[in-house]
Order: sequence, then C-alpha cells, then structure tokens
Amino acid sequence: MLTLHHLEYSQSYRVLWLLEELGADYELKLYERDKETRLAPADYKAISPLGTSPVISDGALNLAETSAIFDYILDKHPDSTLRPNSDSTARTDYLFWFHASQGSLMPMMLMSIVFQMLVTRTPALIRPLIKMVLGKASSAMVNPRVTLLLDKAEADLEATGWFAGDSITAADMMLSYPLESAYTKGLLKGKYPNCEAWVKRIKEVPSYQSAKEKDGRPSAIFQL
Repeated sequence: MLTLHHLEYSQSYRVLWLLEELGADYELKLYERDKETRLAPADYKAISPLGTSPVISDGALNLAETSAIFDYILDKHPDSTLRPNSDSTARTDYLFWFHASQGSLMPMMLMSIVFQMLVTRTPALIRPLIKMVLGKASSAMVNPRVTLLLDKAEADLEATGWFAGDSITAADMMLSYPLESAYTKGLLKGKYPNCEAWVKRIKEVPSYQSAKEKDGRPSAIFQL
C-alpha cells in the first residue's frame, strides 16, 4: 500500500489533497518538526531520499519531489480527469501550469521568504546593508518574475476559474501552495481578483476539506 509520510506545515499537503480527491487507498503517517531546528525529524529523514517533504513509499520504493509524486500517483489512476488527455484542448495549459508551479513560481516565492529570513537573522550592525542588497535583488529579479506569473494566472483564470479546462486538475492542486502563500502575504489583494476567487474556490472543494481534517494542523506556508 502507498504511504504518504506527511510532515506538518509542508508541501506534502498537496499530495494528501490529491490522494483524497482520487479516493485512493493509502496510509498516512504524520511527523512533527524538530522543535529546535523546525526541520524534519530524524525518522522522517531516514525515509526521504533527500530529507525533504513530501515523500511517499510504495513497497520498497521511496519517492520525493512533489511533481514526481503527482505523476506516479496519477499513473496509477489512468481514468482520473485530473490530468487532461494528450488530445485535450486543456493539455497545454495543464502542462504549463503543472510545471510552472514548481519550476518558476515556487523558486521565486521561496527566494523571497529566504531573503526575509536572512534580514531578520542578520546581526543588527550590518542588517541595513543586507536589507539594501537583498532589496535590490528582489526588485531586479524576484518581484518582476512573480508579477509576470501572477498576471498570466489572472488572465488564464478568466475563462473558467480553473487553470486547465472547466474543472479542477492536478495543475490547480500543484499551484495551491504558492498561490495560497501569495494570498496570505497579501500579494493578490486588490490586484488579482480571479486569483483571490480561485484560492477561496479550492478551499470549498470537499477533498481539500477532508485533507485538511486529516492534516489536523492550521495552515502554514514555507516552513524551512
């Protein structure tokens, strides 16, 4: 049986949501973060090939990386509509957003939070200098890239309210983590009404709610 090793406050929530949406047969193992480092505990790192979240096991197989896990699970559910067929008009939108989530949007959002952490953890004497340098890096690279992606997301949601076709797909699930983060950080407010509506819409999906119940934790984003 497939097992999801679910680290609290982590990206593995998306895998939990996918499994709930599919009605899959799986086992859920919950792990708490180390109270000092806020990283994964030793027993979790012993399972994960990278010591990171998410990770699943299936027999002798241990598999990390969210997008790889999604494809592995969806391969086992070939009749699911969560991944549009190759001849579907929604296929290219699906492919773009499924991969842009982890390949483009997540790195920029993660870089932004790392910059913030570096500033707050820098000794007070040099903090103004670090803040200035990282602020310039954000203005030159991070912020413009995030804006371009959010602009495209806003435009693509206009037609149906979903990212690939007229119903929810795995691309929407993949995007939930970075876009919920953007929503929480206030990046969508007043600028991206379609994106804001989408965030509220996914939270009303029954499988999202059942995953949240099994997760048993209040939402938290970008725990490092």
